Amino acid sequence: MALTDTQVRQLRAKLDAKYVKSRNANGTNLHYVEGWHVIAEANRIFGYDAWDRRTLASHCVWSGASGAYHGAAYTAKVRVSVRAGDITIVREGSGTGEGKASTPGQAHDLALKGAETDATKRALATFGNPFGLALYDREQVGVRKARSEKALLPTGPWLLHSASGAEEASFDKPSEFAGALQKAMTEAQDMEILFDIWEQNVETVRALNWSLKQDHLPRSGIAPQLVNHLKQCAVSLANRANGSDHRELISDERPPTAARPKIDKSVLTIGEPKRIRCKEHLRFVASQPCLICGRSPCHAHHIRYAQSRGLSLKVSDEFTVPLCAIHHHHIHTTGKEREWWQERNIDPLVLAKDLWRQNCERNTAARDSDPKTVEQSADEKTVPQPGCDSR
Repeated sequence: MALTDTQVRQLRAKLDAKYVKSRNANGTNLHYVEGWHVIAEANRIFGYDAWDRRTLASHCVWSGASGAYHGAAYTAKVRVSVRAGDITIVREGSGTGEGKASTPGQAHDLALKGAETDATKRALATFGNPFGLALYDREQVGVRKARSEKALLPTGPWLLHSASGAEEASFDKPSEFAGALQKAMTEAQDMEILFDIWEQNVETVRALNWSLKQDHLPRSGIAPQLVNHLKQCAVSLANRANGSDHRELISDERPPTAARPKIDKSVLTIGEPKRIRCKEHLRFVASQPCLICGRSPCHAHHIRYAQSRGLSLKVSDEFTVPLCAIHHHHIHTTGKEREWWQERNIDPLVLAKDLWRQNCERNTAARDSDPKTVEQSADEKTVPQPGCDSR
C-alpha cells in the first residue's frame, strides 16, 4: 500500500461521536455522517490535491407536484480516486437524493446534489471509520463515544492515596480533601515522592473539578490551586537540593565544574541514563505530523516513561514524538501516560526510535555531500551529531 503510515493510522482511528447524526426513517432510527464532514476528512487525510470524485451516471427516477411545491428524486453513481504515491486507488458508490422546492429547477438541483453526496459518502466509507464505515456495525465499536458528563460527577467520598497508591484517608468535603493533599505534597521529602503523590491523586482532582462545575456555579478553583501548590513544592525541593549540593562543594573545597573533566556516568558500574540534548532533532520531530490526528505544526513531546525520572530533568531528546498542541496538552494533563498511548494502540518508543534513525541518516547524508565534512571525518573516528549534547 502506498498510503503513508500516518494516513493508515488516521483511517483506522475511531469516528468521533459528535459528528454522528441521526434521523427517523419509516420508524427506524438511522445514523449517518454529514456530507461536508466526509469531504473535509478526505481533504485532511488524503490532501486537497490528492483525491477527486467524478459522477459516472445520474438518473431522475421521479418528478412531479408535491402539494404546493415541485418534487424530484435522483439516483447517482460516483467514482472516487485517491492518488497514493505511484498508484491510484479507485472506489465507487451509488446514492439517492430527493428535493422539494418552489420551482422545478431548484427541486431537481437539490435532488441531484443529494444523490451525488450520498454516493460520495458510500464510496469514501470503504476507506475507514472517519468516513462513516463504523456506522455499518450495529455495535458501533469504531465510534468514539462522547463522555457522559453525568458519569464524571461523583459526589464523594474523596479518597486520598499515598505515593505507593494505598488509600490513606477518605473525605466527604472537597475542601478537606484538597487540604490533605496539599499537606501530603508539602511533606514530600524528594521530587520522586512529590510527583508520585500527584499522579496517584490527579484523577480524583479532575473528577472533583468536574463535580463542582454546575450550571449555576463557576468552574471550581480547587484544581488550579492544587496545581500551583504542586509547582511551589517542586521549586522548593529543587532549591533545597541545589543548596545542599552547593554547601557540599564548598566544604570539600573541590575545584569548579569547568576545571573537572566531564564523566560519562552511563558507563559506570551503576550507571545513570544518558540524556541527549539535540535542538536540531527536536525541530525535526516538530516538523512531522501529529501521531494522533495528523495536524501540523506539532510539538516534540518527551515520552516521560522512556527513562527513569531525574531531578527537574526531561528524558533524552531521542525519546520524542510529534503531537499537536491539543494532544500535547491532553497527554500532559493525564497522570498515566503509558495507558494514554495504549488506549490509542500506539507504541511511541518504536516511533521515536524510527524518527531518531531517520534524522541521523539525514544528517549523515548531508555530511557526506559536504566536501569539508568528508575531509574532516577522514581524520576523525567519529563525527558528533550537529547541535547534540549528552548530559
